[in-house]
Amino acid sequence: MQYRRLGRSGLQVSELSLGSWITYHNQVGVDAAVEMMAAGFDAGINFFDNAEVYAQGQSEVVMGQALKKLGWARLSYVVSTKLFWGLEAPGSQVNRRNTLNRKYLLQSIDACLQRLQLDHVDLVYCHRPDPHTPIEETVWAMHDMVARGKALYWGTSEWSAAEIRAAWDLAQRHHLHKPIVEQPQYHLFHRQRVEVEYARLYEDLGLGLTTWSPLASGLLTGKYRDGIPAGSRGAMENLAWLRDGLLDPARNAAVGKLAGVAADLGCSLAQLAIAWCNRNPRVSSVILGASRVSQLQDNLGALAVTPKLTPEVLARIDALTQPLAR
Repeated sequence: MQYRRLGRSGLQVSELSLGSWITYHNQVGVDAAVEMMAAGFDAGINFFDNAEVYAQGQSEVVMGQALKKLGWARLSYVVSTKLFWGLEAPGSQVNRRNTLNRKYLLQSIDACLQRLQLDHVDLVYCHRPDPHTPIEETVWAMHDMVARGKALYWGTSEWSAAEIRAAWDLAQRHHLHKPIVEQPQYHLFHRQRVEVEYARLYEDLGLGLTTWSPLASGLLTGKYRDGIPAGSRGAMENLAWLRDGLLDPARNAAVGKLAGVAADLGCSLAQLAIAWCNRNPRVSSVILGASRVSQLQDNLGALAVTPKLTPEVLARIDALTQPLAR
């Protein structure tokens, strides 16, 4: 495992990290979380990603209980959470859902810390942009969150390049804590934002990336080439919105051809897809998702595949996937 600085900050995160979206509470209880986090930690993972909205707060509860059982030194790991969506039921939305106003942010972080059983998180992200709150209000609230020691760094998730630059410029102008990291979706079929839209931000602002969905919700493992298998993510009713993408005929045909590239490299399709994300020097950490230890261990095998992605191999991969990417 290698460690990379998060943008221009001094914080170092493992090149592969472990996230909790979909899995924690829904598929993974506390004991399983302890087992997987311990396996990841033993392999060198030091960054564990979460969000307030995952399993309506219960993902943070599971991770908090797991961290308490593991008893690691606080300096040895990095924990993140994300704020925007809120937890209140529909109908109780005012200042509680889909906002980045000061009231919501500074009250929600306290509830996150209580669920995680921590006195601070290392990273907190604005989980989506909020067009209804002035950017000045959000930036000042995030600065105050860091200044009060409730988070050590802050960043954004799925913000446009223009929105990130506006937040950074405002923080620079007022000598506030700046956003240092963005968490975008990034995989073989979803490249535009990371590779084109953000291109100027890496040098101009020192932006780091912690990317999610390296396997395109499982599409890049090849498991959906013949339909939705029982027990898969695509079979979950609360994720029915993923199914059209998972069953896309052209992309599944490309995945079938990628299997030949993986075979030539002596790796699985999942390892190839993760290694492809990891080989991008702009990516600080690739966030993995797993529902069992064996799955996590297989994904960690991507570390050995990354050095095998020569320009020739990358050209083969691009020929199969780039025409279908957005």
